[in-house]
Amino acid sequence: MLIWENVKLALNGLLSNKMRSLLTMLGIIIGIGAVIAIMTVSSSLTSSITSTFADMGANNITVGVKQQSEEEETRSNGMKFGASNRQVSLEEEDRITDEMLEALEKNFASSIDAISLSESVGSGTVESGGNSANVSLTGINTDYYEANEITLLAGRNLTQEDLDGEKNVVMVSDKVVDAIFDGDKSAALGQKINIDIDDVYYSFYIVGVYEYDEDSESFSSDSDEDVTTSVYLPITSGKAVMHSDEGYEQFTIVTNSAVSDVSTFADSIENYMNLNYYASNEDYQISTTTMSSMTESMTETIGTVSVAIAIIAGISLLVGGIGVMNIMLVSITERTREIGTRKALGAKNSSIRLQFIIESIILCLIGGLLGIILGFGLGAIAASVLGYSASAPVVAIVGSVLFSMVIGVFFGYYPANKAAKMNPIEALRYE
Repeated sequence: MLIWENVKLALNGLLSNKMRSLLTMLGIIIGIGAVIAIMTVSSSLTSSITSTFADMGANNITVGVKQQSEEEETRSNGMKFGASNRQVSLEEEDRITDEMLEALEKNFASSIDAISLSESVGSGTVESGGNSANVSLTGINTDYYEANEITLLAGRNLTQEDLDGEKNVVMVSDKVVDAIFDGDKSAALGQKINIDIDDVYYSFYIVGVYEYDEDSESFSSDSDEDVTTSVYLPITSGKAVMHSDEGYEQFTIVTNSAVSDVSTFADSIENYMNLNYYASNEDYQISTTTMSSMTESMTETIGTVSVAIAIIAGISLLVGGIGVMNIMLVSITERTREIGTRKALGAKNSSIRLQFIIESIILCLIGGLLGIILGFGLGAIAASVLGYSASAPVVAIVGSVLFSMVIGVFFGYYPANKAAKMNPIEALRYE
């Protein structure tokens, strides 16, 4: 009951001196607001980066054959590089086989959703009726769609039947359709196209049209009309056309939700492959790379910078706390006779001390709440300007409220203690 009465006294005191109370809280409002705004932008940026990397396959693992070296360096992004200058050609027996992939998928069945395969067949030009389009042929399997975002606009994706039959069917981009078929996607389906690769023509039939996404392609200085887009064909057909060696140099594992730590799982894959298939290979070994380590590195950097800036911005909280202490000392001076009267009527020192500490806490708490509203508003505006959705971390909000209360206690204790120790006779005589 005593606490509630002190809260009401504190609120009445603040309302009776609105301008002075607002100016006192200004340091707290600015400090908390700056911290919340910075943490909101940081959280929004981190969420955006995480989402972007997830779309790019942050939970995927790229597994490939790498030449062995005596010294090896692991970079922050998880990629491994050897220091040896020794060059050994990759023979067919060094490549990853279908049998290896089947055994791997069976052994880690609970953690693997798909194994994506892709292999470059070559680059060339599609020509028809005086029109042409630059393309690069890429052989893929059906799991390739699990590891990569491909938006189908017309027709169908490549199927397992296409791979088993080594069919000469392809998926082309809408850019190719625009150049060769005047943008008519329906008319393009089923049509035969000839692709010139090093002055040799290869014939294929279009079964699907996908949407070209320039964000997922490598940077090109060519115009939209001359840009090179991918033509997807069954990887078995690609090997048959180019008479390539059996096996693969690399593949991509799409992990499922059961894998909590992609980096650790990647190490397990690497150890499994090397132990079972490359232990006796003197020239090559299996190496894995992930994007999760790169994501973690970037988010850690953003978080560190944000915390550093927030700490600098939080210095204004110290200024605000000093302002609270100053105004409480002024308030005690103004209410000296009131303190003397209360002590003369039997009020304990602890009661006087509690009264002024609560008043200081209320002052800082209101300032903190206003700072949170201001900070989230500014953070949302900044995030919107940068193109991100606003996301204020709950920990920062709760921490700001608690910190405001701590400031109230810390900077309010000295004035409150000074009031509690007043001599009641001298306080009653104060003019």
